Amino acid sequence: MKKIYWRPHRVSSTALFLIALLSLAALVAVEGLKLKTRQRWYTEKMAASRVARDAFEAIKQERLKRNIPIDPEADPSGSGLIGASMTPVTSDTGYLPAKQTAINPNFAAVIVHLLKLAGVKEGDVVAVGPSGSFPSINVAAYAAIQTLKLKPIIISSASASQFGANDPSFLWLDMERLLVERRFWTYRSVAASRGGIDDRAFGLSKEGRRMIDEAIQRNGLQFLDVKSSAEGAQRRMQIFAEQAGGHPIKAYINIGGGTASVGTTVSKKLFKPGLNRTAPRGVTGSDSVMARFITEGVPVIHMVYVVELAQRYGLAIQPVAMPPIGEGKIFVKLEYNIWLALGGLLLIVACMVAFIRMDLGFRILRPQRSEKGEAHPEQMV
Repeated sequence: MKKIYWRPHRVSSTALFLIALLSLAALVAVEGLKLKTRQRWYTEKMAASRVARDAFEAIKQERLKRNIPIDPEADPSGSGLIGASMTPVTSDTGYLPAKQTAINPNFAAVIVHLLKLAGVKEGDVVAVGPSGSFPSINVAAYAAIQTLKLKPIIISSASASQFGANDPSFLWLDMERLLVERRFWTYRSVAASRGGIDDRAFGLSKEGRRMIDEAIQRNGLQFLDVKSSAEGAQRRMQIFAEQAGGHPIKAYINIGGGTASVGTTVSKKLFKPGLNRTAPRGVTGSDSVMARFITEGVPVIHMVYVVELAQRYGLAIQPVAMPPIGEGKIFVKLEYNIWLALGGLLLIVACMVAFIRMDLGFRILRPQRSEKGEAHPEQMV
């Protein structure tokens, strides 16, 4: 004869407590047992960062060899990649925390990541617009290009903002040539402008402009002697097209805030830091290399607002020592264990069904007989 069970018409508070306890335990397990997961293109990112680190060291040793002092207050990591507050070739103000944050070889991994997201493949042509303001980011970009085996066309702005490559005897163009001579890579700028305001170093002294012109000449580069930033943008686009030789340019990398490359301060802010795939609203009213490329459908990688980029990709902010290779969530990220989360969810659902919808829970938790007799029966199920 089939037994008849009496079941309470309300859910047992004990059952609810046990389910809640199980849910809490599952939540703690999922949050506490995250997996360290290597991010996409890990191998390429590590390789590019190693190249950048070694190039940083080469620049530092050359700077020491030239007896150019390193300010330990401005450059606590002793990288040799942070310049003085003011020199005759300093084109604009600079934000020191951004310059210090940029001294990180792992930015090469960030640029590898952005180039890959842009869809760039081995052998593709990319255009690059460095400035002297962020020599370490320039190095990181070159290292990423070398690792991914791309074909760059580079046009630089020679001057630098505060704390950039602004020593007249060792500008970015000199650093760039040094790294080619040390065989880090084989490419360097095909042309350079003075940079700064209007792309012609407007506001600098005659002596400062002369020093910049001499740097362009001693490095054997084509001098873009322009009258305005619009003319500078036009000349750059012509050179990029000529150097590409009919091959499509697959991405443009801007580094810093050169006016010919980014346009005015307003147009610079139209682009978000990092990868830009489509033209931002209002960009058609500005004239710059970035604006021209993006309207032609070429992805733009905008390496500005360095602190924001560092926060986004888990890099150190204002490090006091050179960050180790592979540090940051651009390489390895803590991610949820999907199988553990799914298992915990299924267990909770199973317990809810067993304790609330089925007799199994009632059989386990039903009131026991007491010495005084049976428990009070409730409605029959």
